[in-house]
Amino acid sequence: MPTIRLPRADRSIESYRLAPPRGFPARTDRPLTRIAFAAAHMVADPLAEGDPWLAPAIDWDRSIAFREHLWDLGLGVAEAMDTAQRGMGLDWPTSLELIRRSQSAARARGGVIACGAGTDHLPPENARSVDDVIRAYEEQIEAIEALDGRIILMASRALARVASGPEEYVRVYGRILSQVKQPVILHWLGDMFDPALAGYWGAKDVDAAMDTALSIIGNYAAKVDGIKISLLDKDKEIAMRRRLPAGVRMYTGDDFNYAELIAGDGQHHSDALLGIFDAIAPAAAAALAHLAEGDEAGFHDILAPTVPLSRHIFKAPTRFYKTGVVFMAYLNGHQDHFTMVGGQESTRSTLHLAELFRLADKAGLLSDPDRAAQRMAAVLAVRGIS
Repeated sequence: MPTIRLPRADRSIESYRLAPPRGFPARTDRPLTRIAFAAAHMVADPLAEGDPWLAPAIDWDRSIAFREHLWDLGLGVAEAMDTAQRGMGLDWPTSLELIRRSQSAARARGGVIACGAGTDHLPPENARSVDDVIRAYEEQIEAIEALDGRIILMASRALARVASGPEEYVRVYGRILSQVKQPVILHWLGDMFDPALAGYWGAKDVDAAMDTALSIIGNYAAKVDGIKISLLDKDKEIAMRRRLPAGVRMYTGDDFNYAELIAGDGQHHSDALLGIFDAIAPAAAAALAHLAEGDEAGFHDILAPTVPLSRHIFKAPTRFYKTGVVFMAYLNGHQDHFTMVGGQESTRSTLHLAELFRLADKAGLLSDPDRAAQRMAAVLAVRGIS
């Protein structure tokens, strides 16, 4: 196996020998017992003319090819979400074009897809009332439904800014849910992912916020397929999961504790809508196949080594996790460069990327160790380590 020189926190350089990959299948053909969406990243176009901070440049072919890879593994695609840098480089017009292309590819591939509808074309500072937020949601939902898209109702920065309390969340979500054509997935994104969403549902106390969300779900249960919560707190997710109306799913967005939440507690389990499933897709699919066969030990044997990697990728500041997700795609050959929309490849340090490499290797996730070592070395060389 290849060796590579990696930096340590004490500024020394170690000679690191890679382990053999675990060799997960490239396809999953059997039905799974959990619904599992991977929130998919965008592949930037590094040769496009323009300034990356000002306008997104997308490699559409590679972006769609990665989604086809996810579908081949039996995973669904959560499209135009935070992992695609929505609100951090990816604007609404480009998001809608992405949704259009992905919807077409999903039909051709027989893939499952759900698409993020939010209010990100409305700058929060321009929102004067919740009526502005309602109109913004309606505009995006109408555009996605015109493409026969299924909706993931994303949290709104504008709503978090203008809502005076829980009753205004009830009003906004009630108005939107009463109009949607098919059941949606609600998205509760914690402020560790986006500080602008602090106090969502009209309360800084998580339990009070949960009460409001559950009240909305209870009133419109027929219009809610499920809720994804991304609070990185398994106890809060379990508590909410137990209180959901019958037929409403809990989609874990907990990139720290997903394995045990998906496995469940014997009475309830979570389905999945996870950014980390982009980075560990072959392992996730293989683990879910074991779970579908009743082999929970095999499920944990595969996923347990991925959890340290995920916790590293999603460490604070959590909103920079997309850099680690894209870096994994680069190491595993899904794109030929480590360039991101908006220049976001710069958000994590050299030491962070080196530790990510070690943890990915220990989890058996580097599908071609020689290629991964060469690509890691190329990134390190640019950063002054050779």
